[in-house]
Parts: sequence; structure tokens; C-alpha cells
Amino acid sequence: MRITFELEPADIERLQAALARTRRSSGCADEVEVIEAAKYTLDHLCAGGAPAYVRKRLVEVQRLILMLEDEAWALPGPERADVVDTLVYFSDPDDLIPDHVEVIGLLDDAIMLELLLRRLRHVRKAYGDFCSFRAGLGVASDGEAARRLHACELARRRAELHARMRRLRLKERA
Repeated sequence: MRITFELEPADIERLQAALARTRRSSGCADEVEVIEAAKYTLDHLCAGGAPAYVRKRLVEVQRLILMLEDEAWALPGPERADVVDTLVYFSDPDDLIPDHVEVIGLLDDAIMLELLLRRLRHVRKAYGDFCSFRAGLGVASDGEAARRLHACELARRRAELHARMRRLRLKERA
């Protein structure tokens, strides 16, 4: 069965207000604490019993965590803050609909994640491209020159992808 619904501008505003409240309430949490809270939430959700639309987004939450922890990717500040904000909302058990409410407790999380993941689509695509590129390069060979060349190739591709993310972000906002 497929159920669809439209979000009106007022609905989006309410969701954005909920996100802003969550940000304010976690204002002093640093990135490491947010990541740990997101991991904890993922570990303690009954994901097996969650609806498929929730499980799909949980996989994306895992990818966001990997992206933040990937030192070689070095996600820049503005995009990094957007990803952290997404994890803040996800990690809050007392958001619009408390997570412990059976059947619908994760519905608001799924909706909010969908909205935030759409906003992060250029970041997620760039990271996917980076991971594919890195896998294609393989492991750096022995020897300092080979390791340096490997690191330079990764840095070059990362810089290209970061520039693409910024360009698409600015284009979208215009």
C-alpha cells in the first residue's frame, strides 16, 4: 500500500520550528556528543519492527555518521553543520512525536529525515562519488612517493567535489 500526502508551506514551517527547538535544546552539545547520541539511538531503536519507510532513512543516518567520521573526506563547515543538525533531530527521543509511541513514534523522524536528506542530496552524492573514487584508487602502495601520490589524488578529487557541493548549494539558494 502506498500512502502519500502533501506538505503545505505552513507544515514545513512547523517542522522547521521543531528542528529549531531541537537545535536550541541541544545547543551546548558538540559534534562528538551528537554523533554518539545518534549511534546510541540507532543501536536502541527496534529497527526490525519499524516500518520500511523508517528503516530506509535509518540506513541514511548511518551513512551520515560515516561521512562525518571519515577524516579523508573532511566535510567543510557549513555542510558539516547541516549534517550534525540532521543527527540532532534524529537523536531527540522527545521530538514532535515521542519515539516510544507505538506505530507512529518514528513518523515525524522519517518525515524530517526525508526533508533534511533532500536538502543534503548534493553532499550525499559528492560523498558517494568520493568513496567510489577512493575505492577505485585502491590502497596506497608501499613507498613514500606512492603514498604521497595517493594522498594528492584523494585531495584533488575531494577539493573538486567540495567545490561542486558549494556551487550546487549556491545555485539552489538563488
